[in-house]
Amino acid sequence: MEVTDVRFRRSNRNGRVLALASVTFDDCFVVHDVRVIDGAHGPFISMPARRTASGDYLDTAHPITAEYRQTLQDIVLEAYEEWRAQQLEAREGKLTS
Repeated sequence: MEVTDVRFRRSNRNGRVLALASVTFDDCFVVHDVRVIDGAHGPFISMPARRTASGDYLDTAHPITAEYRQTLQDIVLEAYEEWRAQQLEAREGKLTS
């Protein structure tokens, strides 16, 4: 399964959520609300989740293997860094205009 697109939007949440991503696989399946989190050891991704009756969170979509989770995280974080650089360039362009 190949990641064919990653799109970001700013998070309206305060705190450690840096952005929300929509990740498209094989140009035919998308997972929304993958969160980019500012962690103690650098950014990481968190999959979409729902809260259970006991108050715990359960991922609603997630990689099955640790290897693919790492692959997905690497792809999303690389795309996030590119998106963030574009956002900074656009902001700087507006400031100098």
